[in-house]
Amino acid sequence: MIPLSLKKPLLFLLMVCFVAVQPLVAQSDQGLTPKDVAKMQQVNEIAIAPSGEKAIYTLQKQADPEKENEPASYHLYLADLASGNSIPYVTTMSVSDIAFRPNHNSITFLGKRSSDETTSLYEISMNGGEAQKIYSFETPIGDYEWASDGSQIAFMAQDTITFERSSLPYHPEVYEENLKQRRGYIANVDMPDRGPHQVQVEGSVYQMRWSPNGEKLAIAVAPSPKVDDYYMKQQVKFVDHEGKKILGEVDHEGKLGQIGWSPDGSKLAMIAGADIHDPIAGRLLIVSADGGDPTQLKPQYKGMFEQFKWTGSNELHYLSSEGVWSIYGSINADGSNMNTIVDKGNTNLSSFDRTSNGATIFAASSASHPQELYQLADNSVDRVTNTNSWLKDKTLGKQEVVSWTTDDGTELQGILVYPVDYEKGKQYPLITTVHGGPEAHYNHGWVTNYSDAGQVGAAQDYFVFYPNYRGSTGRGEAFAKSSQGDLAGAEFDDIIAGVDELVEEGLVDDNKVGVTGGSYGGYATGWMATKYTDRFAAGVMFVGISDNISKWGTSDIPEELYLVHTRERIWEDYQKYLERSPIYYAGQADTPLLIMHGKEDTRVDPGQSYELYRHIKTRTDTPVRLVLYPGEGHGNSNATARYDYNLRMMRWFNQYLKGQQQARPDVEIEVEKTAVEH
Repeated sequence: MIPLSLKKPLLFLLMVCFVAVQPLVAQSDQGLTPKDVAKMQQVNEIAIAPSGEKAIYTLQKQADPEKENEPASYHLYLADLASGNSIPYVTTMSVSDIAFRPNHNSITFLGKRSSDETTSLYEISMNGGEAQKIYSFETPIGDYEWASDGSQIAFMAQDTITFERSSLPYHPEVYEENLKQRRGYIANVDMPDRGPHQVQVEGSVYQMRWSPNGEKLAIAVAPSPKVDDYYMKQQVKFVDHEGKKILGEVDHEGKLGQIGWSPDGSKLAMIAGADIHDPIAGRLLIVSADGGDPTQLKPQYKGMFEQFKWTGSNELHYLSSEGVWSIYGSINADGSNMNTIVDKGNTNLSSFDRTSNGATIFAASSASHPQELYQLADNSVDRVTNTNSWLKDKTLGKQEVVSWTTDDGTELQGILVYPVDYEKGKQYPLITTVHGGPEAHYNHGWVTNYSDAGQVGAAQDYFVFYPNYRGSTGRGEAFAKSSQGDLAGAEFDDIIAGVDELVEEGLVDDNKVGVTGGSYGGYATGWMATKYTDRFAAGVMFVGISDNISKWGTSDIPEELYLVHTRERIWEDYQKYLERSPIYYAGQADTPLLIMHGKEDTRVDPGQSYELYRHIKTRTDTPVRLVLYPGEGHGNSNATARYDYNLRMMRWFNQYLKGQQQARPDVEIEVEKTAVEH
């Protein structure tokens, strides 16, 4: 192993954890607190006007967790790009799917007022005024796209069919049967009396894209609405403008992301998996508008394509990840002339939009600020909005990109956030935060949210480490596939190697190392707390895997698990998958473990958390606690549930990485009585 190399100061944090209010916790006076995270806002969707002079965006606003356990709402804002001024446009309802209506001086979006029965299409003039509902359907509209004429829309909505029920007073659920498909429809908004007509394809439709001349549609359709089919079985088909006739199909197997027409309508670009075993839709492909086999551009690219936009009939602009960095560039439709426009830097670009005259905007974050609206200026990006202006008064921990090399020569990257009041030569406790997937990665931007300690940990005198272990995305197809067939093997050893280097560098106290993560990161947490229990003094496991055998039988993505993770059926070697499960080593667990799970999780069944809790509780005297969140699924979406999670997580780490007592914290959490400012 070579020493851990500390690279450029990194744009910091991914997700933020909230701090429990306890006397034993040392909190920096100016550092980030759980209540700060609870009031934090960020830009979400963005779109630029055809003139390039204005942009619209949605602003995510969190509910006050001490008053209402509700999900965040999204309000519509209009920004003048020259002055940087923004004005609220729609704040009386939560909006999504924002767009500029072609040939109209207006903005459209999906929303639902309290008087509405379903989510509908709304329009508001660029000159302001009241938003008006312009189209609704029997079931909620899930997504839509305007044709170039500004009159027709293609939209998706759940099937309107109803299933007959027996006359009995009790109706049991029949698992995975009688599911409603997500259908595609075409409608003329200016003539609503004609009614929509359904696109005549079998299955559930997830994307519909008009050709530039409005004569065709490219659609992405899966055989059923099951999540597994959405991930692994979507196909792209071309249909006529009425959706009655299939004109062609794309011969591709694997995960599918964005699709989009070239300006001349001769080609379609796709972000998709390279093949059925690619764990991520991160490759850029081009196919003829007649269908057939697509061509992958830059198959050896050591990065991951995130988004594209056609800028000519033979040119695309793209957003990609290369390791922990984001890149904005251009490429020809034959794969030639790949050029970087915005290189690696101190801004993490998440999405972009561009006009035909080249005006470009981004949703982006930095190490010191969550996601805002930015614009391109002379091949650099300048921030337009400043939603959380109060952050300028906060002292934040330094963030850096780190790298290390494992014994087998694999070079790895991660992000390290320093304690706010870091003193050179002093050793600190460490919170290791493991991403899920494993087909995901941490980028060099804002890395603090409700389930990651980030700057809240930094304010409480922790190092926070975000490792991108093998199998992470952002480093090409081969690296993303490098952990397949080896669950909890070299991939998790990579994390241990990174922690070892931090200890050897003298930054971290080896006796005060904690670990946390959700989903596959929860699997890693359970593994570290059992298999590698001698290395970790505390763990917080969220919606994690504890038993690979029962996980396969209770998850809604068993085929995805087989095709891009195990690459063999678990029944071919039950013993192997048992031995790669945290429950197998639970008898030796000596790491105090807090386990938290949404009760309605269908991805990783709550039974996974029950199992590990029961094994540790029965087989050891190690402190363990299981917290369940009613109404939550694979991750918490409501304000109080998020706040509670963060309070409990930080309290657990403070107890076992800093506290002198080994007894579990109280069941109830202590919360300051001051309201969260919004």
